Amino acid sequence: MRRLWLIAILFGCFIAQDAHATMSGKPIKIGVLTDLGGMLTENTGQGSVAAAQLAVEDFGGAINGIPIEVISADHQNKPEVGADIARRWYDEGVTMIVDVPNTAVALAVQKVAQEKNRIVMFSGPAGSVLTGTACTPVSVHFTYDTYALAHVTGAAIASGGAKTWFFMTADYAFGATLEQETTSVVKANGGEVLGSVRFPANNVDFSSVMMIAQQSNAEVLALTSAGIDTKNAISQAADFGVLQSGRKLAILLLAIDDVNGLGLPVTQGIMLTDAFYWDMNDETRAFSKRFFAKRSVMPNMYQAGVAGAVTHYLKAVQAVGTEQADEVMAKMRDLPVNDFMTKNGKLREDGRVVRDMYLFQVKSPAESKGRWDYYKLVKVVPGDQAFRPLADGNCPFVKK
Repeated sequence: MRRLWLIAILFGCFIAQDAHATMSGKPIKIGVLTDLGGMLTENTGQGSVAAAQLAVEDFGGAINGIPIEVISADHQNKPEVGADIARRWYDEGVTMIVDVPNTAVALAVQKVAQEKNRIVMFSGPAGSVLTGTACTPVSVHFTYDTYALAHVTGAAIASGGAKTWFFMTADYAFGATLEQETTSVVKANGGEVLGSVRFPANNVDFSSVMMIAQQSNAEVLALTSAGIDTKNAISQAADFGVLQSGRKLAILLLAIDDVNGLGLPVTQGIMLTDAFYWDMNDETRAFSKRFFAKRSVMPNMYQAGVAGAVTHYLKAVQAVGTEQADEVMAKMRDLPVNDFMTKNGKLREDGRVVRDMYLFQVKSPAESKGRWDYYKLVKVVPGDQAFRPLADGNCPFVKK
């Protein structure tokens, strides 16, 4: 009996050691897969890398004496490049990939993550399909999505009395999805969509787009794009006198670095949806001060979301004592999401992090007290109103 008892103890120790094999001393590797040289690089890029590093610093650079490493790569806004990097990283021991701006790239990386049973946490991409029909048990959509953009900014403008809309839509997955979801909001508020015009990624000349949009005579000209396309479109809308004509310009995705680059005289009055603003409270200001020391700019929601995602992941790893995907995902769903940008958020079964979202308006030059003092809060939208209900997403592994 004594011998059997000893065997049982040794067997139990072996099982426990095997279950926590990934904490055996090898560095915990986090891969920031982002846009380091394309149309989204100002919004994500090295800023996303810096944000991940700040989150790791908060853990002292290690968990239980095991160092945490942050590596990065450029997916070049190409799904095949992103998928190849993800596959190689996972094979080399990366246990979590974060950021992945560009919905098409995110979809490709998500498939690899499921194949390898490794975790991916999205901050940069917006497509709500990531927690819909394309959802996986190992992916997290952390920061925002197209549904929230449509149901915060879109709903605010649509319910304000403007009834006719025309879309200027980026001709890629994000733009098409955002147009579709905002159209639903417009119609639900008794409005009408008169048409749309598509433009390619990295578009430089918006003159024909603006002419077609203005000829529609719609009350609202809605822009569904991101990054440099958004900046170019807003700049040229000002040149074409769109706002002076009495029409509303609905910018459905805008980052604070875009506002900083364009200036308040051009962007004043624009309504926007955001998950984060640097000057909301002491915690956001403290994080942003550290970020500014690294990057000389204030962080936007994509970059803040990277820090939040890495923080939540490392909390879960620390709690379960392993990097095994199933155990970490279960713990991340169990733990409330609490950090400098999110309070009492919840990771749902479909991978969606449900948090409060914010409707802001860009200040006028007279209202601003200086550089980066750009937003005034219009409305806090609770997470259960901002994000799509779980039952409506058609995530294949969520029980009906």
